[in-house]
Amino acid sequence: MLFRSELKFGNQEVKLKQSLQLRAEMAQKGAQLDKETFSCSICLDLLKDPVTIPCGHSYCMNCIKDFWDEEDQRKIYSCPQCRQTFTPRPVLVKNTMLADLVEQLKKTGLQAAPADHCYAGPEDVACDVCTGRKLKALKSCLTCLISYCKNHLQPHYDAPLLKKHKLVDPLEKLQENICSRHDEVMKMFCRTDQQSICYLCSVEEHKGHDTVSAAAERTERQRELEVSRQNIQQRIQDREKDVKLLQQEVEAVSRSADKAVEDSEKIFTELIRLIQKRSSDVKQQIRSQQETEVSRVKELQEKLELEITELKRKDAELKQLSHTEDHIQFLHNYPSLSQLNEPTDSSSINIRPLRYFEDVTAAVSELRDQLQDVLREKWTNILLTVTEVDVLLPQPEPKTRTEFLKYSLEITLDPNTANTWLLLSEGNRKAKMNQPRSYSHHPDKFTYWRQVLSRESLTGRCYWEVEWRGEGVRVAVTYKDISRAGDSDECRFGRNNKSWALHCDTNSYEFWFNNISTPVSGPGSSRVGVYLDHRAGILSFYRVSETMTLLHRVQTTFTQPLYAGLHLCYFHGDTAELCELK
Repeated sequence: MLFRSELKFGNQEVKLKQSLQLRAEMAQKGAQLDKETFSCSICLDLLKDPVTIPCGHSYCMNCIKDFWDEEDQRKIYSCPQCRQTFTPRPVLVKNTMLADLVEQLKKTGLQAAPADHCYAGPEDVACDVCTGRKLKALKSCLTCLISYCKNHLQPHYDAPLLKKHKLVDPLEKLQENICSRHDEVMKMFCRTDQQSICYLCSVEEHKGHDTVSAAAERTERQRELEVSRQNIQQRIQDREKDVKLLQQEVEAVSRSADKAVEDSEKIFTELIRLIQKRSSDVKQQIRSQQETEVSRVKELQEKLELEITELKRKDAELKQLSHTEDHIQFLHNYPSLSQLNEPTDSSSINIRPLRYFEDVTAAVSELRDQLQDVLREKWTNILLTVTEVDVLLPQPEPKTRTEFLKYSLEITLDPNTANTWLLLSEGNRKAKMNQPRSYSHHPDKFTYWRQVLSRESLTGRCYWEVEWRGEGVRVAVTYKDISRAGDSDECRFGRNNKSWALHCDTNSYEFWFNNISTPVSGPGSSRVGVYLDHRAGILSFYRVSETMTLLHRVQTTFTQPLYAGLHLCYFHGDTAELCELK
């Protein structure tokens, strides 16, 4: 019985809704002309204190007054509609008949023509009752399933039966609330099938299911929604804090970068000034020495020239004496003329063609070469230090060879560190076991173990590969202060706490650190890749082939820059090369 009563009540509502909609449409059609006829063309509202000007058009008294106030300077007044002009300014008198008509319209409940912003746009919910150009909906009725503008909503506030309807803010697609099967409003929710249903659905295809009213399900979901909102708001707060921290980091990075640029410019300026000063000093020393030597040479030259003049004079006198026929006169003058002054000492003259200041040029060239070596090594350090700056968390380790190659670094071997058994070639990238050769002694050289270090230091993230041939090699990284002289473990890669080494044989691997050996399983390979993330303390060795196979990974803390190392362990002819990566 209850269900039939609800159906009967629903039918009454439908009939009432249809009647109201029809009445509203009729009133709308009859009222539209009145609204347009009795509206002010300036404010677009119903006329207030209407006045009629000489051309016959009517306006609100205040509207036309304000309009003519703007034309006071020209002393010519016009009609906003027909543009007819009047001089002098017409006196405005209220049109009592028109005012009465407007009041009658207001009493019938009609409103002024809405302004454009009152009409529904593409993004607005339109009134379902309006005909022609529709107004914006003010409310949607969940009982009628119709959206109403302000004008057509009034019966829901006045009629007792309609007051019971549920009004909400304007909603689109209200028809989705109607059951497509029974054409009834869906006021139930089936938790079993997770869908909205009507009463008929609950006793038919959803019979026996866990069903509740839509309001009850809404209450439950509302609680979940509030929890979700709290979580979202908390995440928003957390993210806002993160954004604020990141902004602070951006500002800190920018300040630090600006200071580094400023300091670097000062340092390089000082270096340039120092080089320029040294250049000036060398130039001044050369010119000073040039002046001294030229002065000495000219002094000796003058003495020699004087001596030549004196000798020429003596020679002329002796020649003249030789022609004297008087023997007594000859013998009398000969003793004085035959005596010569002591000759100028010319033994200090040491002619070295084109070898005077060339040694200076050679010394300066040697300095240039040494500076270039230092700059090349330190420049790599500087660049790696710059790229090591990383505000965010360390990036994940690469997985594919393409990703590894993004961090590839051009590394060369330092001849000053190479043991005398090692012959370097290929631009100091390749080391070969060879008969010992005589090299100039250098304090950085490994005196016993067949080892060599890279010229470049390693910081930040970097990757390189070693191709080896023969019986075995150790691929290593080490601190620069590893010992060099002697055959102790302090000098050998992997046998101390200053170096890490992967020992590669033809069929096996071993990892060495601090004189502890760790067996490493994996297929043999003649090419080994090394990945270093200095800041994160990660050192990984890979077998390089079509795919990258991890052989061994170290997680530690590096306290100094590292250097790549190679150790050829066995026979003559074994080689190891730092590969060129493109």
